[in-house]
Amino acid sequence: MSLQKLNAALKNEVAALEREGRAKAPERIITGYVPPTGGRGPRYRLQGSDQEFLRMNSNSYLSLSNHPALLEAADEASRRFGAGPGAVRFIDGTSSEHVALEARIAAFTGRPAARAFNSAYTSVLGLSMTLAGPETYWIGDELNHNCIIRAMRISNVPKELRAIYRHNDLADLARQLDQVPAGVARVVVIFDGIFSMRGDNAPVAEIEQVVRRHEDRYRDGVVTVMDDSHGIGAYGARGRGTEDFCGTPVDILVGTFGKAFGVNGGFVAGSPELVEAVRQKADTYIYTNPLGAADCAAAVAAIDLADGDEGRARLKNLGERTRQLRDGLTALGLESIPGPHPVVPLLVRDTDRTRQYVRGLFDDGILAVGLTFPVVPRGDETIRFQVNAAHTPADIDQVLGALKRLISG
Repeated sequence: MSLQKLNAALKNEVAALEREGRAKAPERIITGYVPPTGGRGPRYRLQGSDQEFLRMNSNSYLSLSNHPALLEAADEASRRFGAGPGAVRFIDGTSSEHVALEARIAAFTGRPAARAFNSAYTSVLGLSMTLAGPETYWIGDELNHNCIIRAMRISNVPKELRAIYRHNDLADLARQLDQVPAGVARVVVIFDGIFSMRGDNAPVAEIEQVVRRHEDRYRDGVVTVMDDSHGIGAYGARGRGTEDFCGTPVDILVGTFGKAFGVNGGFVAGSPELVEAVRQKADTYIYTNPLGAADCAAAVAAIDLADGDEGRARLKNLGERTRQLRDGLTALGLESIPGPHPVVPLLVRDTDRTRQYVRGLFDDGILAVGLTFPVVPRGDETIRFQVNAAHTPADIDQVLGALKRLISG
């Protein structure tokens, strides 16, 4: 038995991705963390470089990953329960740390129940497996995250049971609801809270107004589902996410511990009936090992911090640094998508120039993500900056200074 033939075929497939411009660049390897000092935020060391780098491509919005409270909680839980869970949840893989985390995130999101997964991606997949069926119709935003798109496929949702509405277009959403075919018992309207490449949010209050007009048409009603992975902990006056910002809850909330909370894992939050159905039907929950106790304990510590005075102080600095970056881009005559979220896109609108800017930023010790054709359509080429709570005014000035040199040079 040999992989010689398969290797050749796979090499050709990867080469095709490279020709199309869709291949991923080699992964940079982080070798060290340099704590904040002297008016600057943390820096990172990369393999093969003596330079220290400012990360503007991290979604650790509250900068909690290195917080002593999280490290101590993870260490204590590891010593009590071990490094791994040892089994899936229903075969004695559930510890008291899992239960504590689910109760804590349910309280934080204002729900009676929640269920933890090992990622937000598997949370969305598991939820779709729970809700899908021959009488379930799905309607989603055209810019939904890959996990929602993939969930429809893995759950075997046929084309005749799903529809897409134009991004944040309420009139088009209403049209899609009007066109739901006969024989449907439940409709699921699913969307991102924060659209991760743009930093804009779903208009939750207006979406709820549209869908509630159709509630009585279906045996199981119209259910709203929001994946707020980029919002939870980092958005809204209290850091409760897009619901907090918009002032209106959805029916089912999906989120992550891996962004603002700085740990690992995801969750589904909703009614006790929903959460029990997830436990019984979601393959991505049932058939894979859960988070380790250390992840759970660290996540509880992170939520506690986010819910207290320190979390509010970090959220305040996050907002101020986000405004500083957005105002600075405007002052430089650069284009962005407006909004208060710490995902700040710089619309470059040219593939070669986007790549040039990303290389120039790297040379200045700044890590940022460039999105170019064909990953995005021609004319939509973008550099995505992500502000974190540990960034300082000097850090944002460094980014703006580098951009000023690039656009003038």
